[in-house]
Amino acid sequence: MEIVTAVAYPEVHDAYLRDHPVERDHEANSNPYGEESLERADRIPGGWWRIRLTRADVLGVVLPWHLSEGGELELVPRSGLTVAEAAGRIRAGGAAWAVANPVCAAKLRLLGEAPFTPVFLSTAPIDHSDYGDLEVRSGLIHVDGLHRMLAWELGGRLPAWAGLDGYLAGDPGVAAGPVRAGRRRGGAA
Repeated sequence: MEIVTAVAYPEVHDAYLRDHPVERDHEANSNPYGEESLERADRIPGGWWRIRLTRADVLGVVLPWHLSEGGELELVPRSGLTVAEAAGRIRAGGAAWAVANPVCAAKLRLLGEAPFTPVFLSTAPIDHSDYGDLEVRSGLIHVDGLHRMLAWELGGRLPAWAGLDGYLAGDPGVAAGPVRAGRRRGGAA
């Protein structure tokens, strides 16, 4: 991950609304929820940062609980999964997963060809029930962009170099590696 510059929250909010209008006419418009998530991320100490991400960075982003937009199969358990792990679940589920989760599958198809837009991350879970049971308590954690990150990975489009724009809430030094419930990666509590 490359830190580009510190930014103020109004710039982050404006960037979000440019690409994700809250009033968009779409059957599964989750943009109002995304806007609320940004507001919650703004409470994480450390400010906001404009960042550039590599494929490896994106694959390591921790996703919160996700029930596939009213589908039948849970995509991400309450303990969380990385983008890489969730993409693996979708690949393993194949056509059966898509049939069981039609809204989520449709979003992934649509976004697989969509232009890259910034993703929104934090260095700690936001204050929301979907994040309450995450095992990873720091690192790169999803705020908005779950379907986009998954679609771009499933479509083989994520850049190997630092080519994907994003915004990060919190201390960027914390994003160096995940901390699971009480201990740092590779070490004891």
